[in-house]
Amino acid sequence: MAKHVTPMKSLLESGVHFGHRTPRWNPKMRQYIFTQRNGIHIIDLQQTIRFIDKAYRLVVETVANGGVVLFVGTKRQAQDSVQEEAVRCGMPYVNQRWLGGTLTNWRTIKERIDYLLKLEKQQARGEFMRLVKKEALSKEKEIARLNKRLGGLKEMTRLPNLLFITDIRREDIAVKEANVLGIPILAMVDTNCNPDPIDYIIPSNDDAIRAIRLITSKMADAVLEGKAILEAGEAEADEAEAAGDEDMSRYLGPSTMAKLKAAEEAEAQAAAEAAAQAATLAAAQSKEEAEKETNPASPAKEKE
Repeated sequence: MAKHVTPMKSLLESGVHFGHRTPRWNPKMRQYIFTQRNGIHIIDLQQTIRFIDKAYRLVVETVANGGVVLFVGTKRQAQDSVQEEAVRCGMPYVNQRWLGGTLTNWRTIKERIDYLLKLEKQQARGEFMRLVKKEALSKEKEIARLNKRLGGLKEMTRLPNLLFITDIRREDIAVKEANVLGIPILAMVDTNCNPDPIDYIIPSNDDAIRAIRLITSKMADAVLEGKAILEAGEAEADEAEAAGDEDMSRYLGPSTMAKLKAAEEAEAQAAAEAAAQAATLAAAQSKEEAEKETNPASPAKEKE
């Protein structure tokens, strides 16, 4: 029997199975509901276990292929778990208010992140000490403000390959932006939610702190496993390349290897000289055209 990522006991102890009150349900979640008890829907944990296993494999594969997973959870119950687990596995996160355009207007957001990093470098170099007190205090407040909004994204240099969201109703703007850009979404989905916009769902209580922490930690574990696979693959590639060079040296001999290296260097130098010659020729042509424009030829005299 295959071992599951999360045992049933852990899910029960964390309250993952508790949905919302029956009047608040979304009928599209019917297939993931086991029963109702005291007016509350109970999520089918057998399905949840399978979906967590599937989500775990998805995250491992994404990260092993060099992908980035963005953790998103801005409501109070999720903020600490999202930040702690994202930091633990070295992935970007948003645990404060989602800024509109974080994905769809990424270029502008990235400019603000770069500005924040620039301010922090200036502060680290002691440049604020040379400013008047009021100006230095203003910059320190700006750093704090930007860190609150963008601090979790400082290490994200490009759009993510996958979003992990703890509450899709709360993070509806993030869901819409990811859908527009075609970025896959993996999310905890409670009984009051519409699962249609989500690519990979985990039927789960999305309000209990322990439930959020449990599932978020498993996704962080998957990231770490994916990173280990990626690093192992890169190490194997480096070893194979080194072994290939060593084998070639052994079979061809040092003198032949030296000749090959010299030929490669000569080829590179020739390419550089050709590029420089082409650039010089282009510059000369541009200069000639510019002179023609500024000094047009005199019109020929008409024949008598």
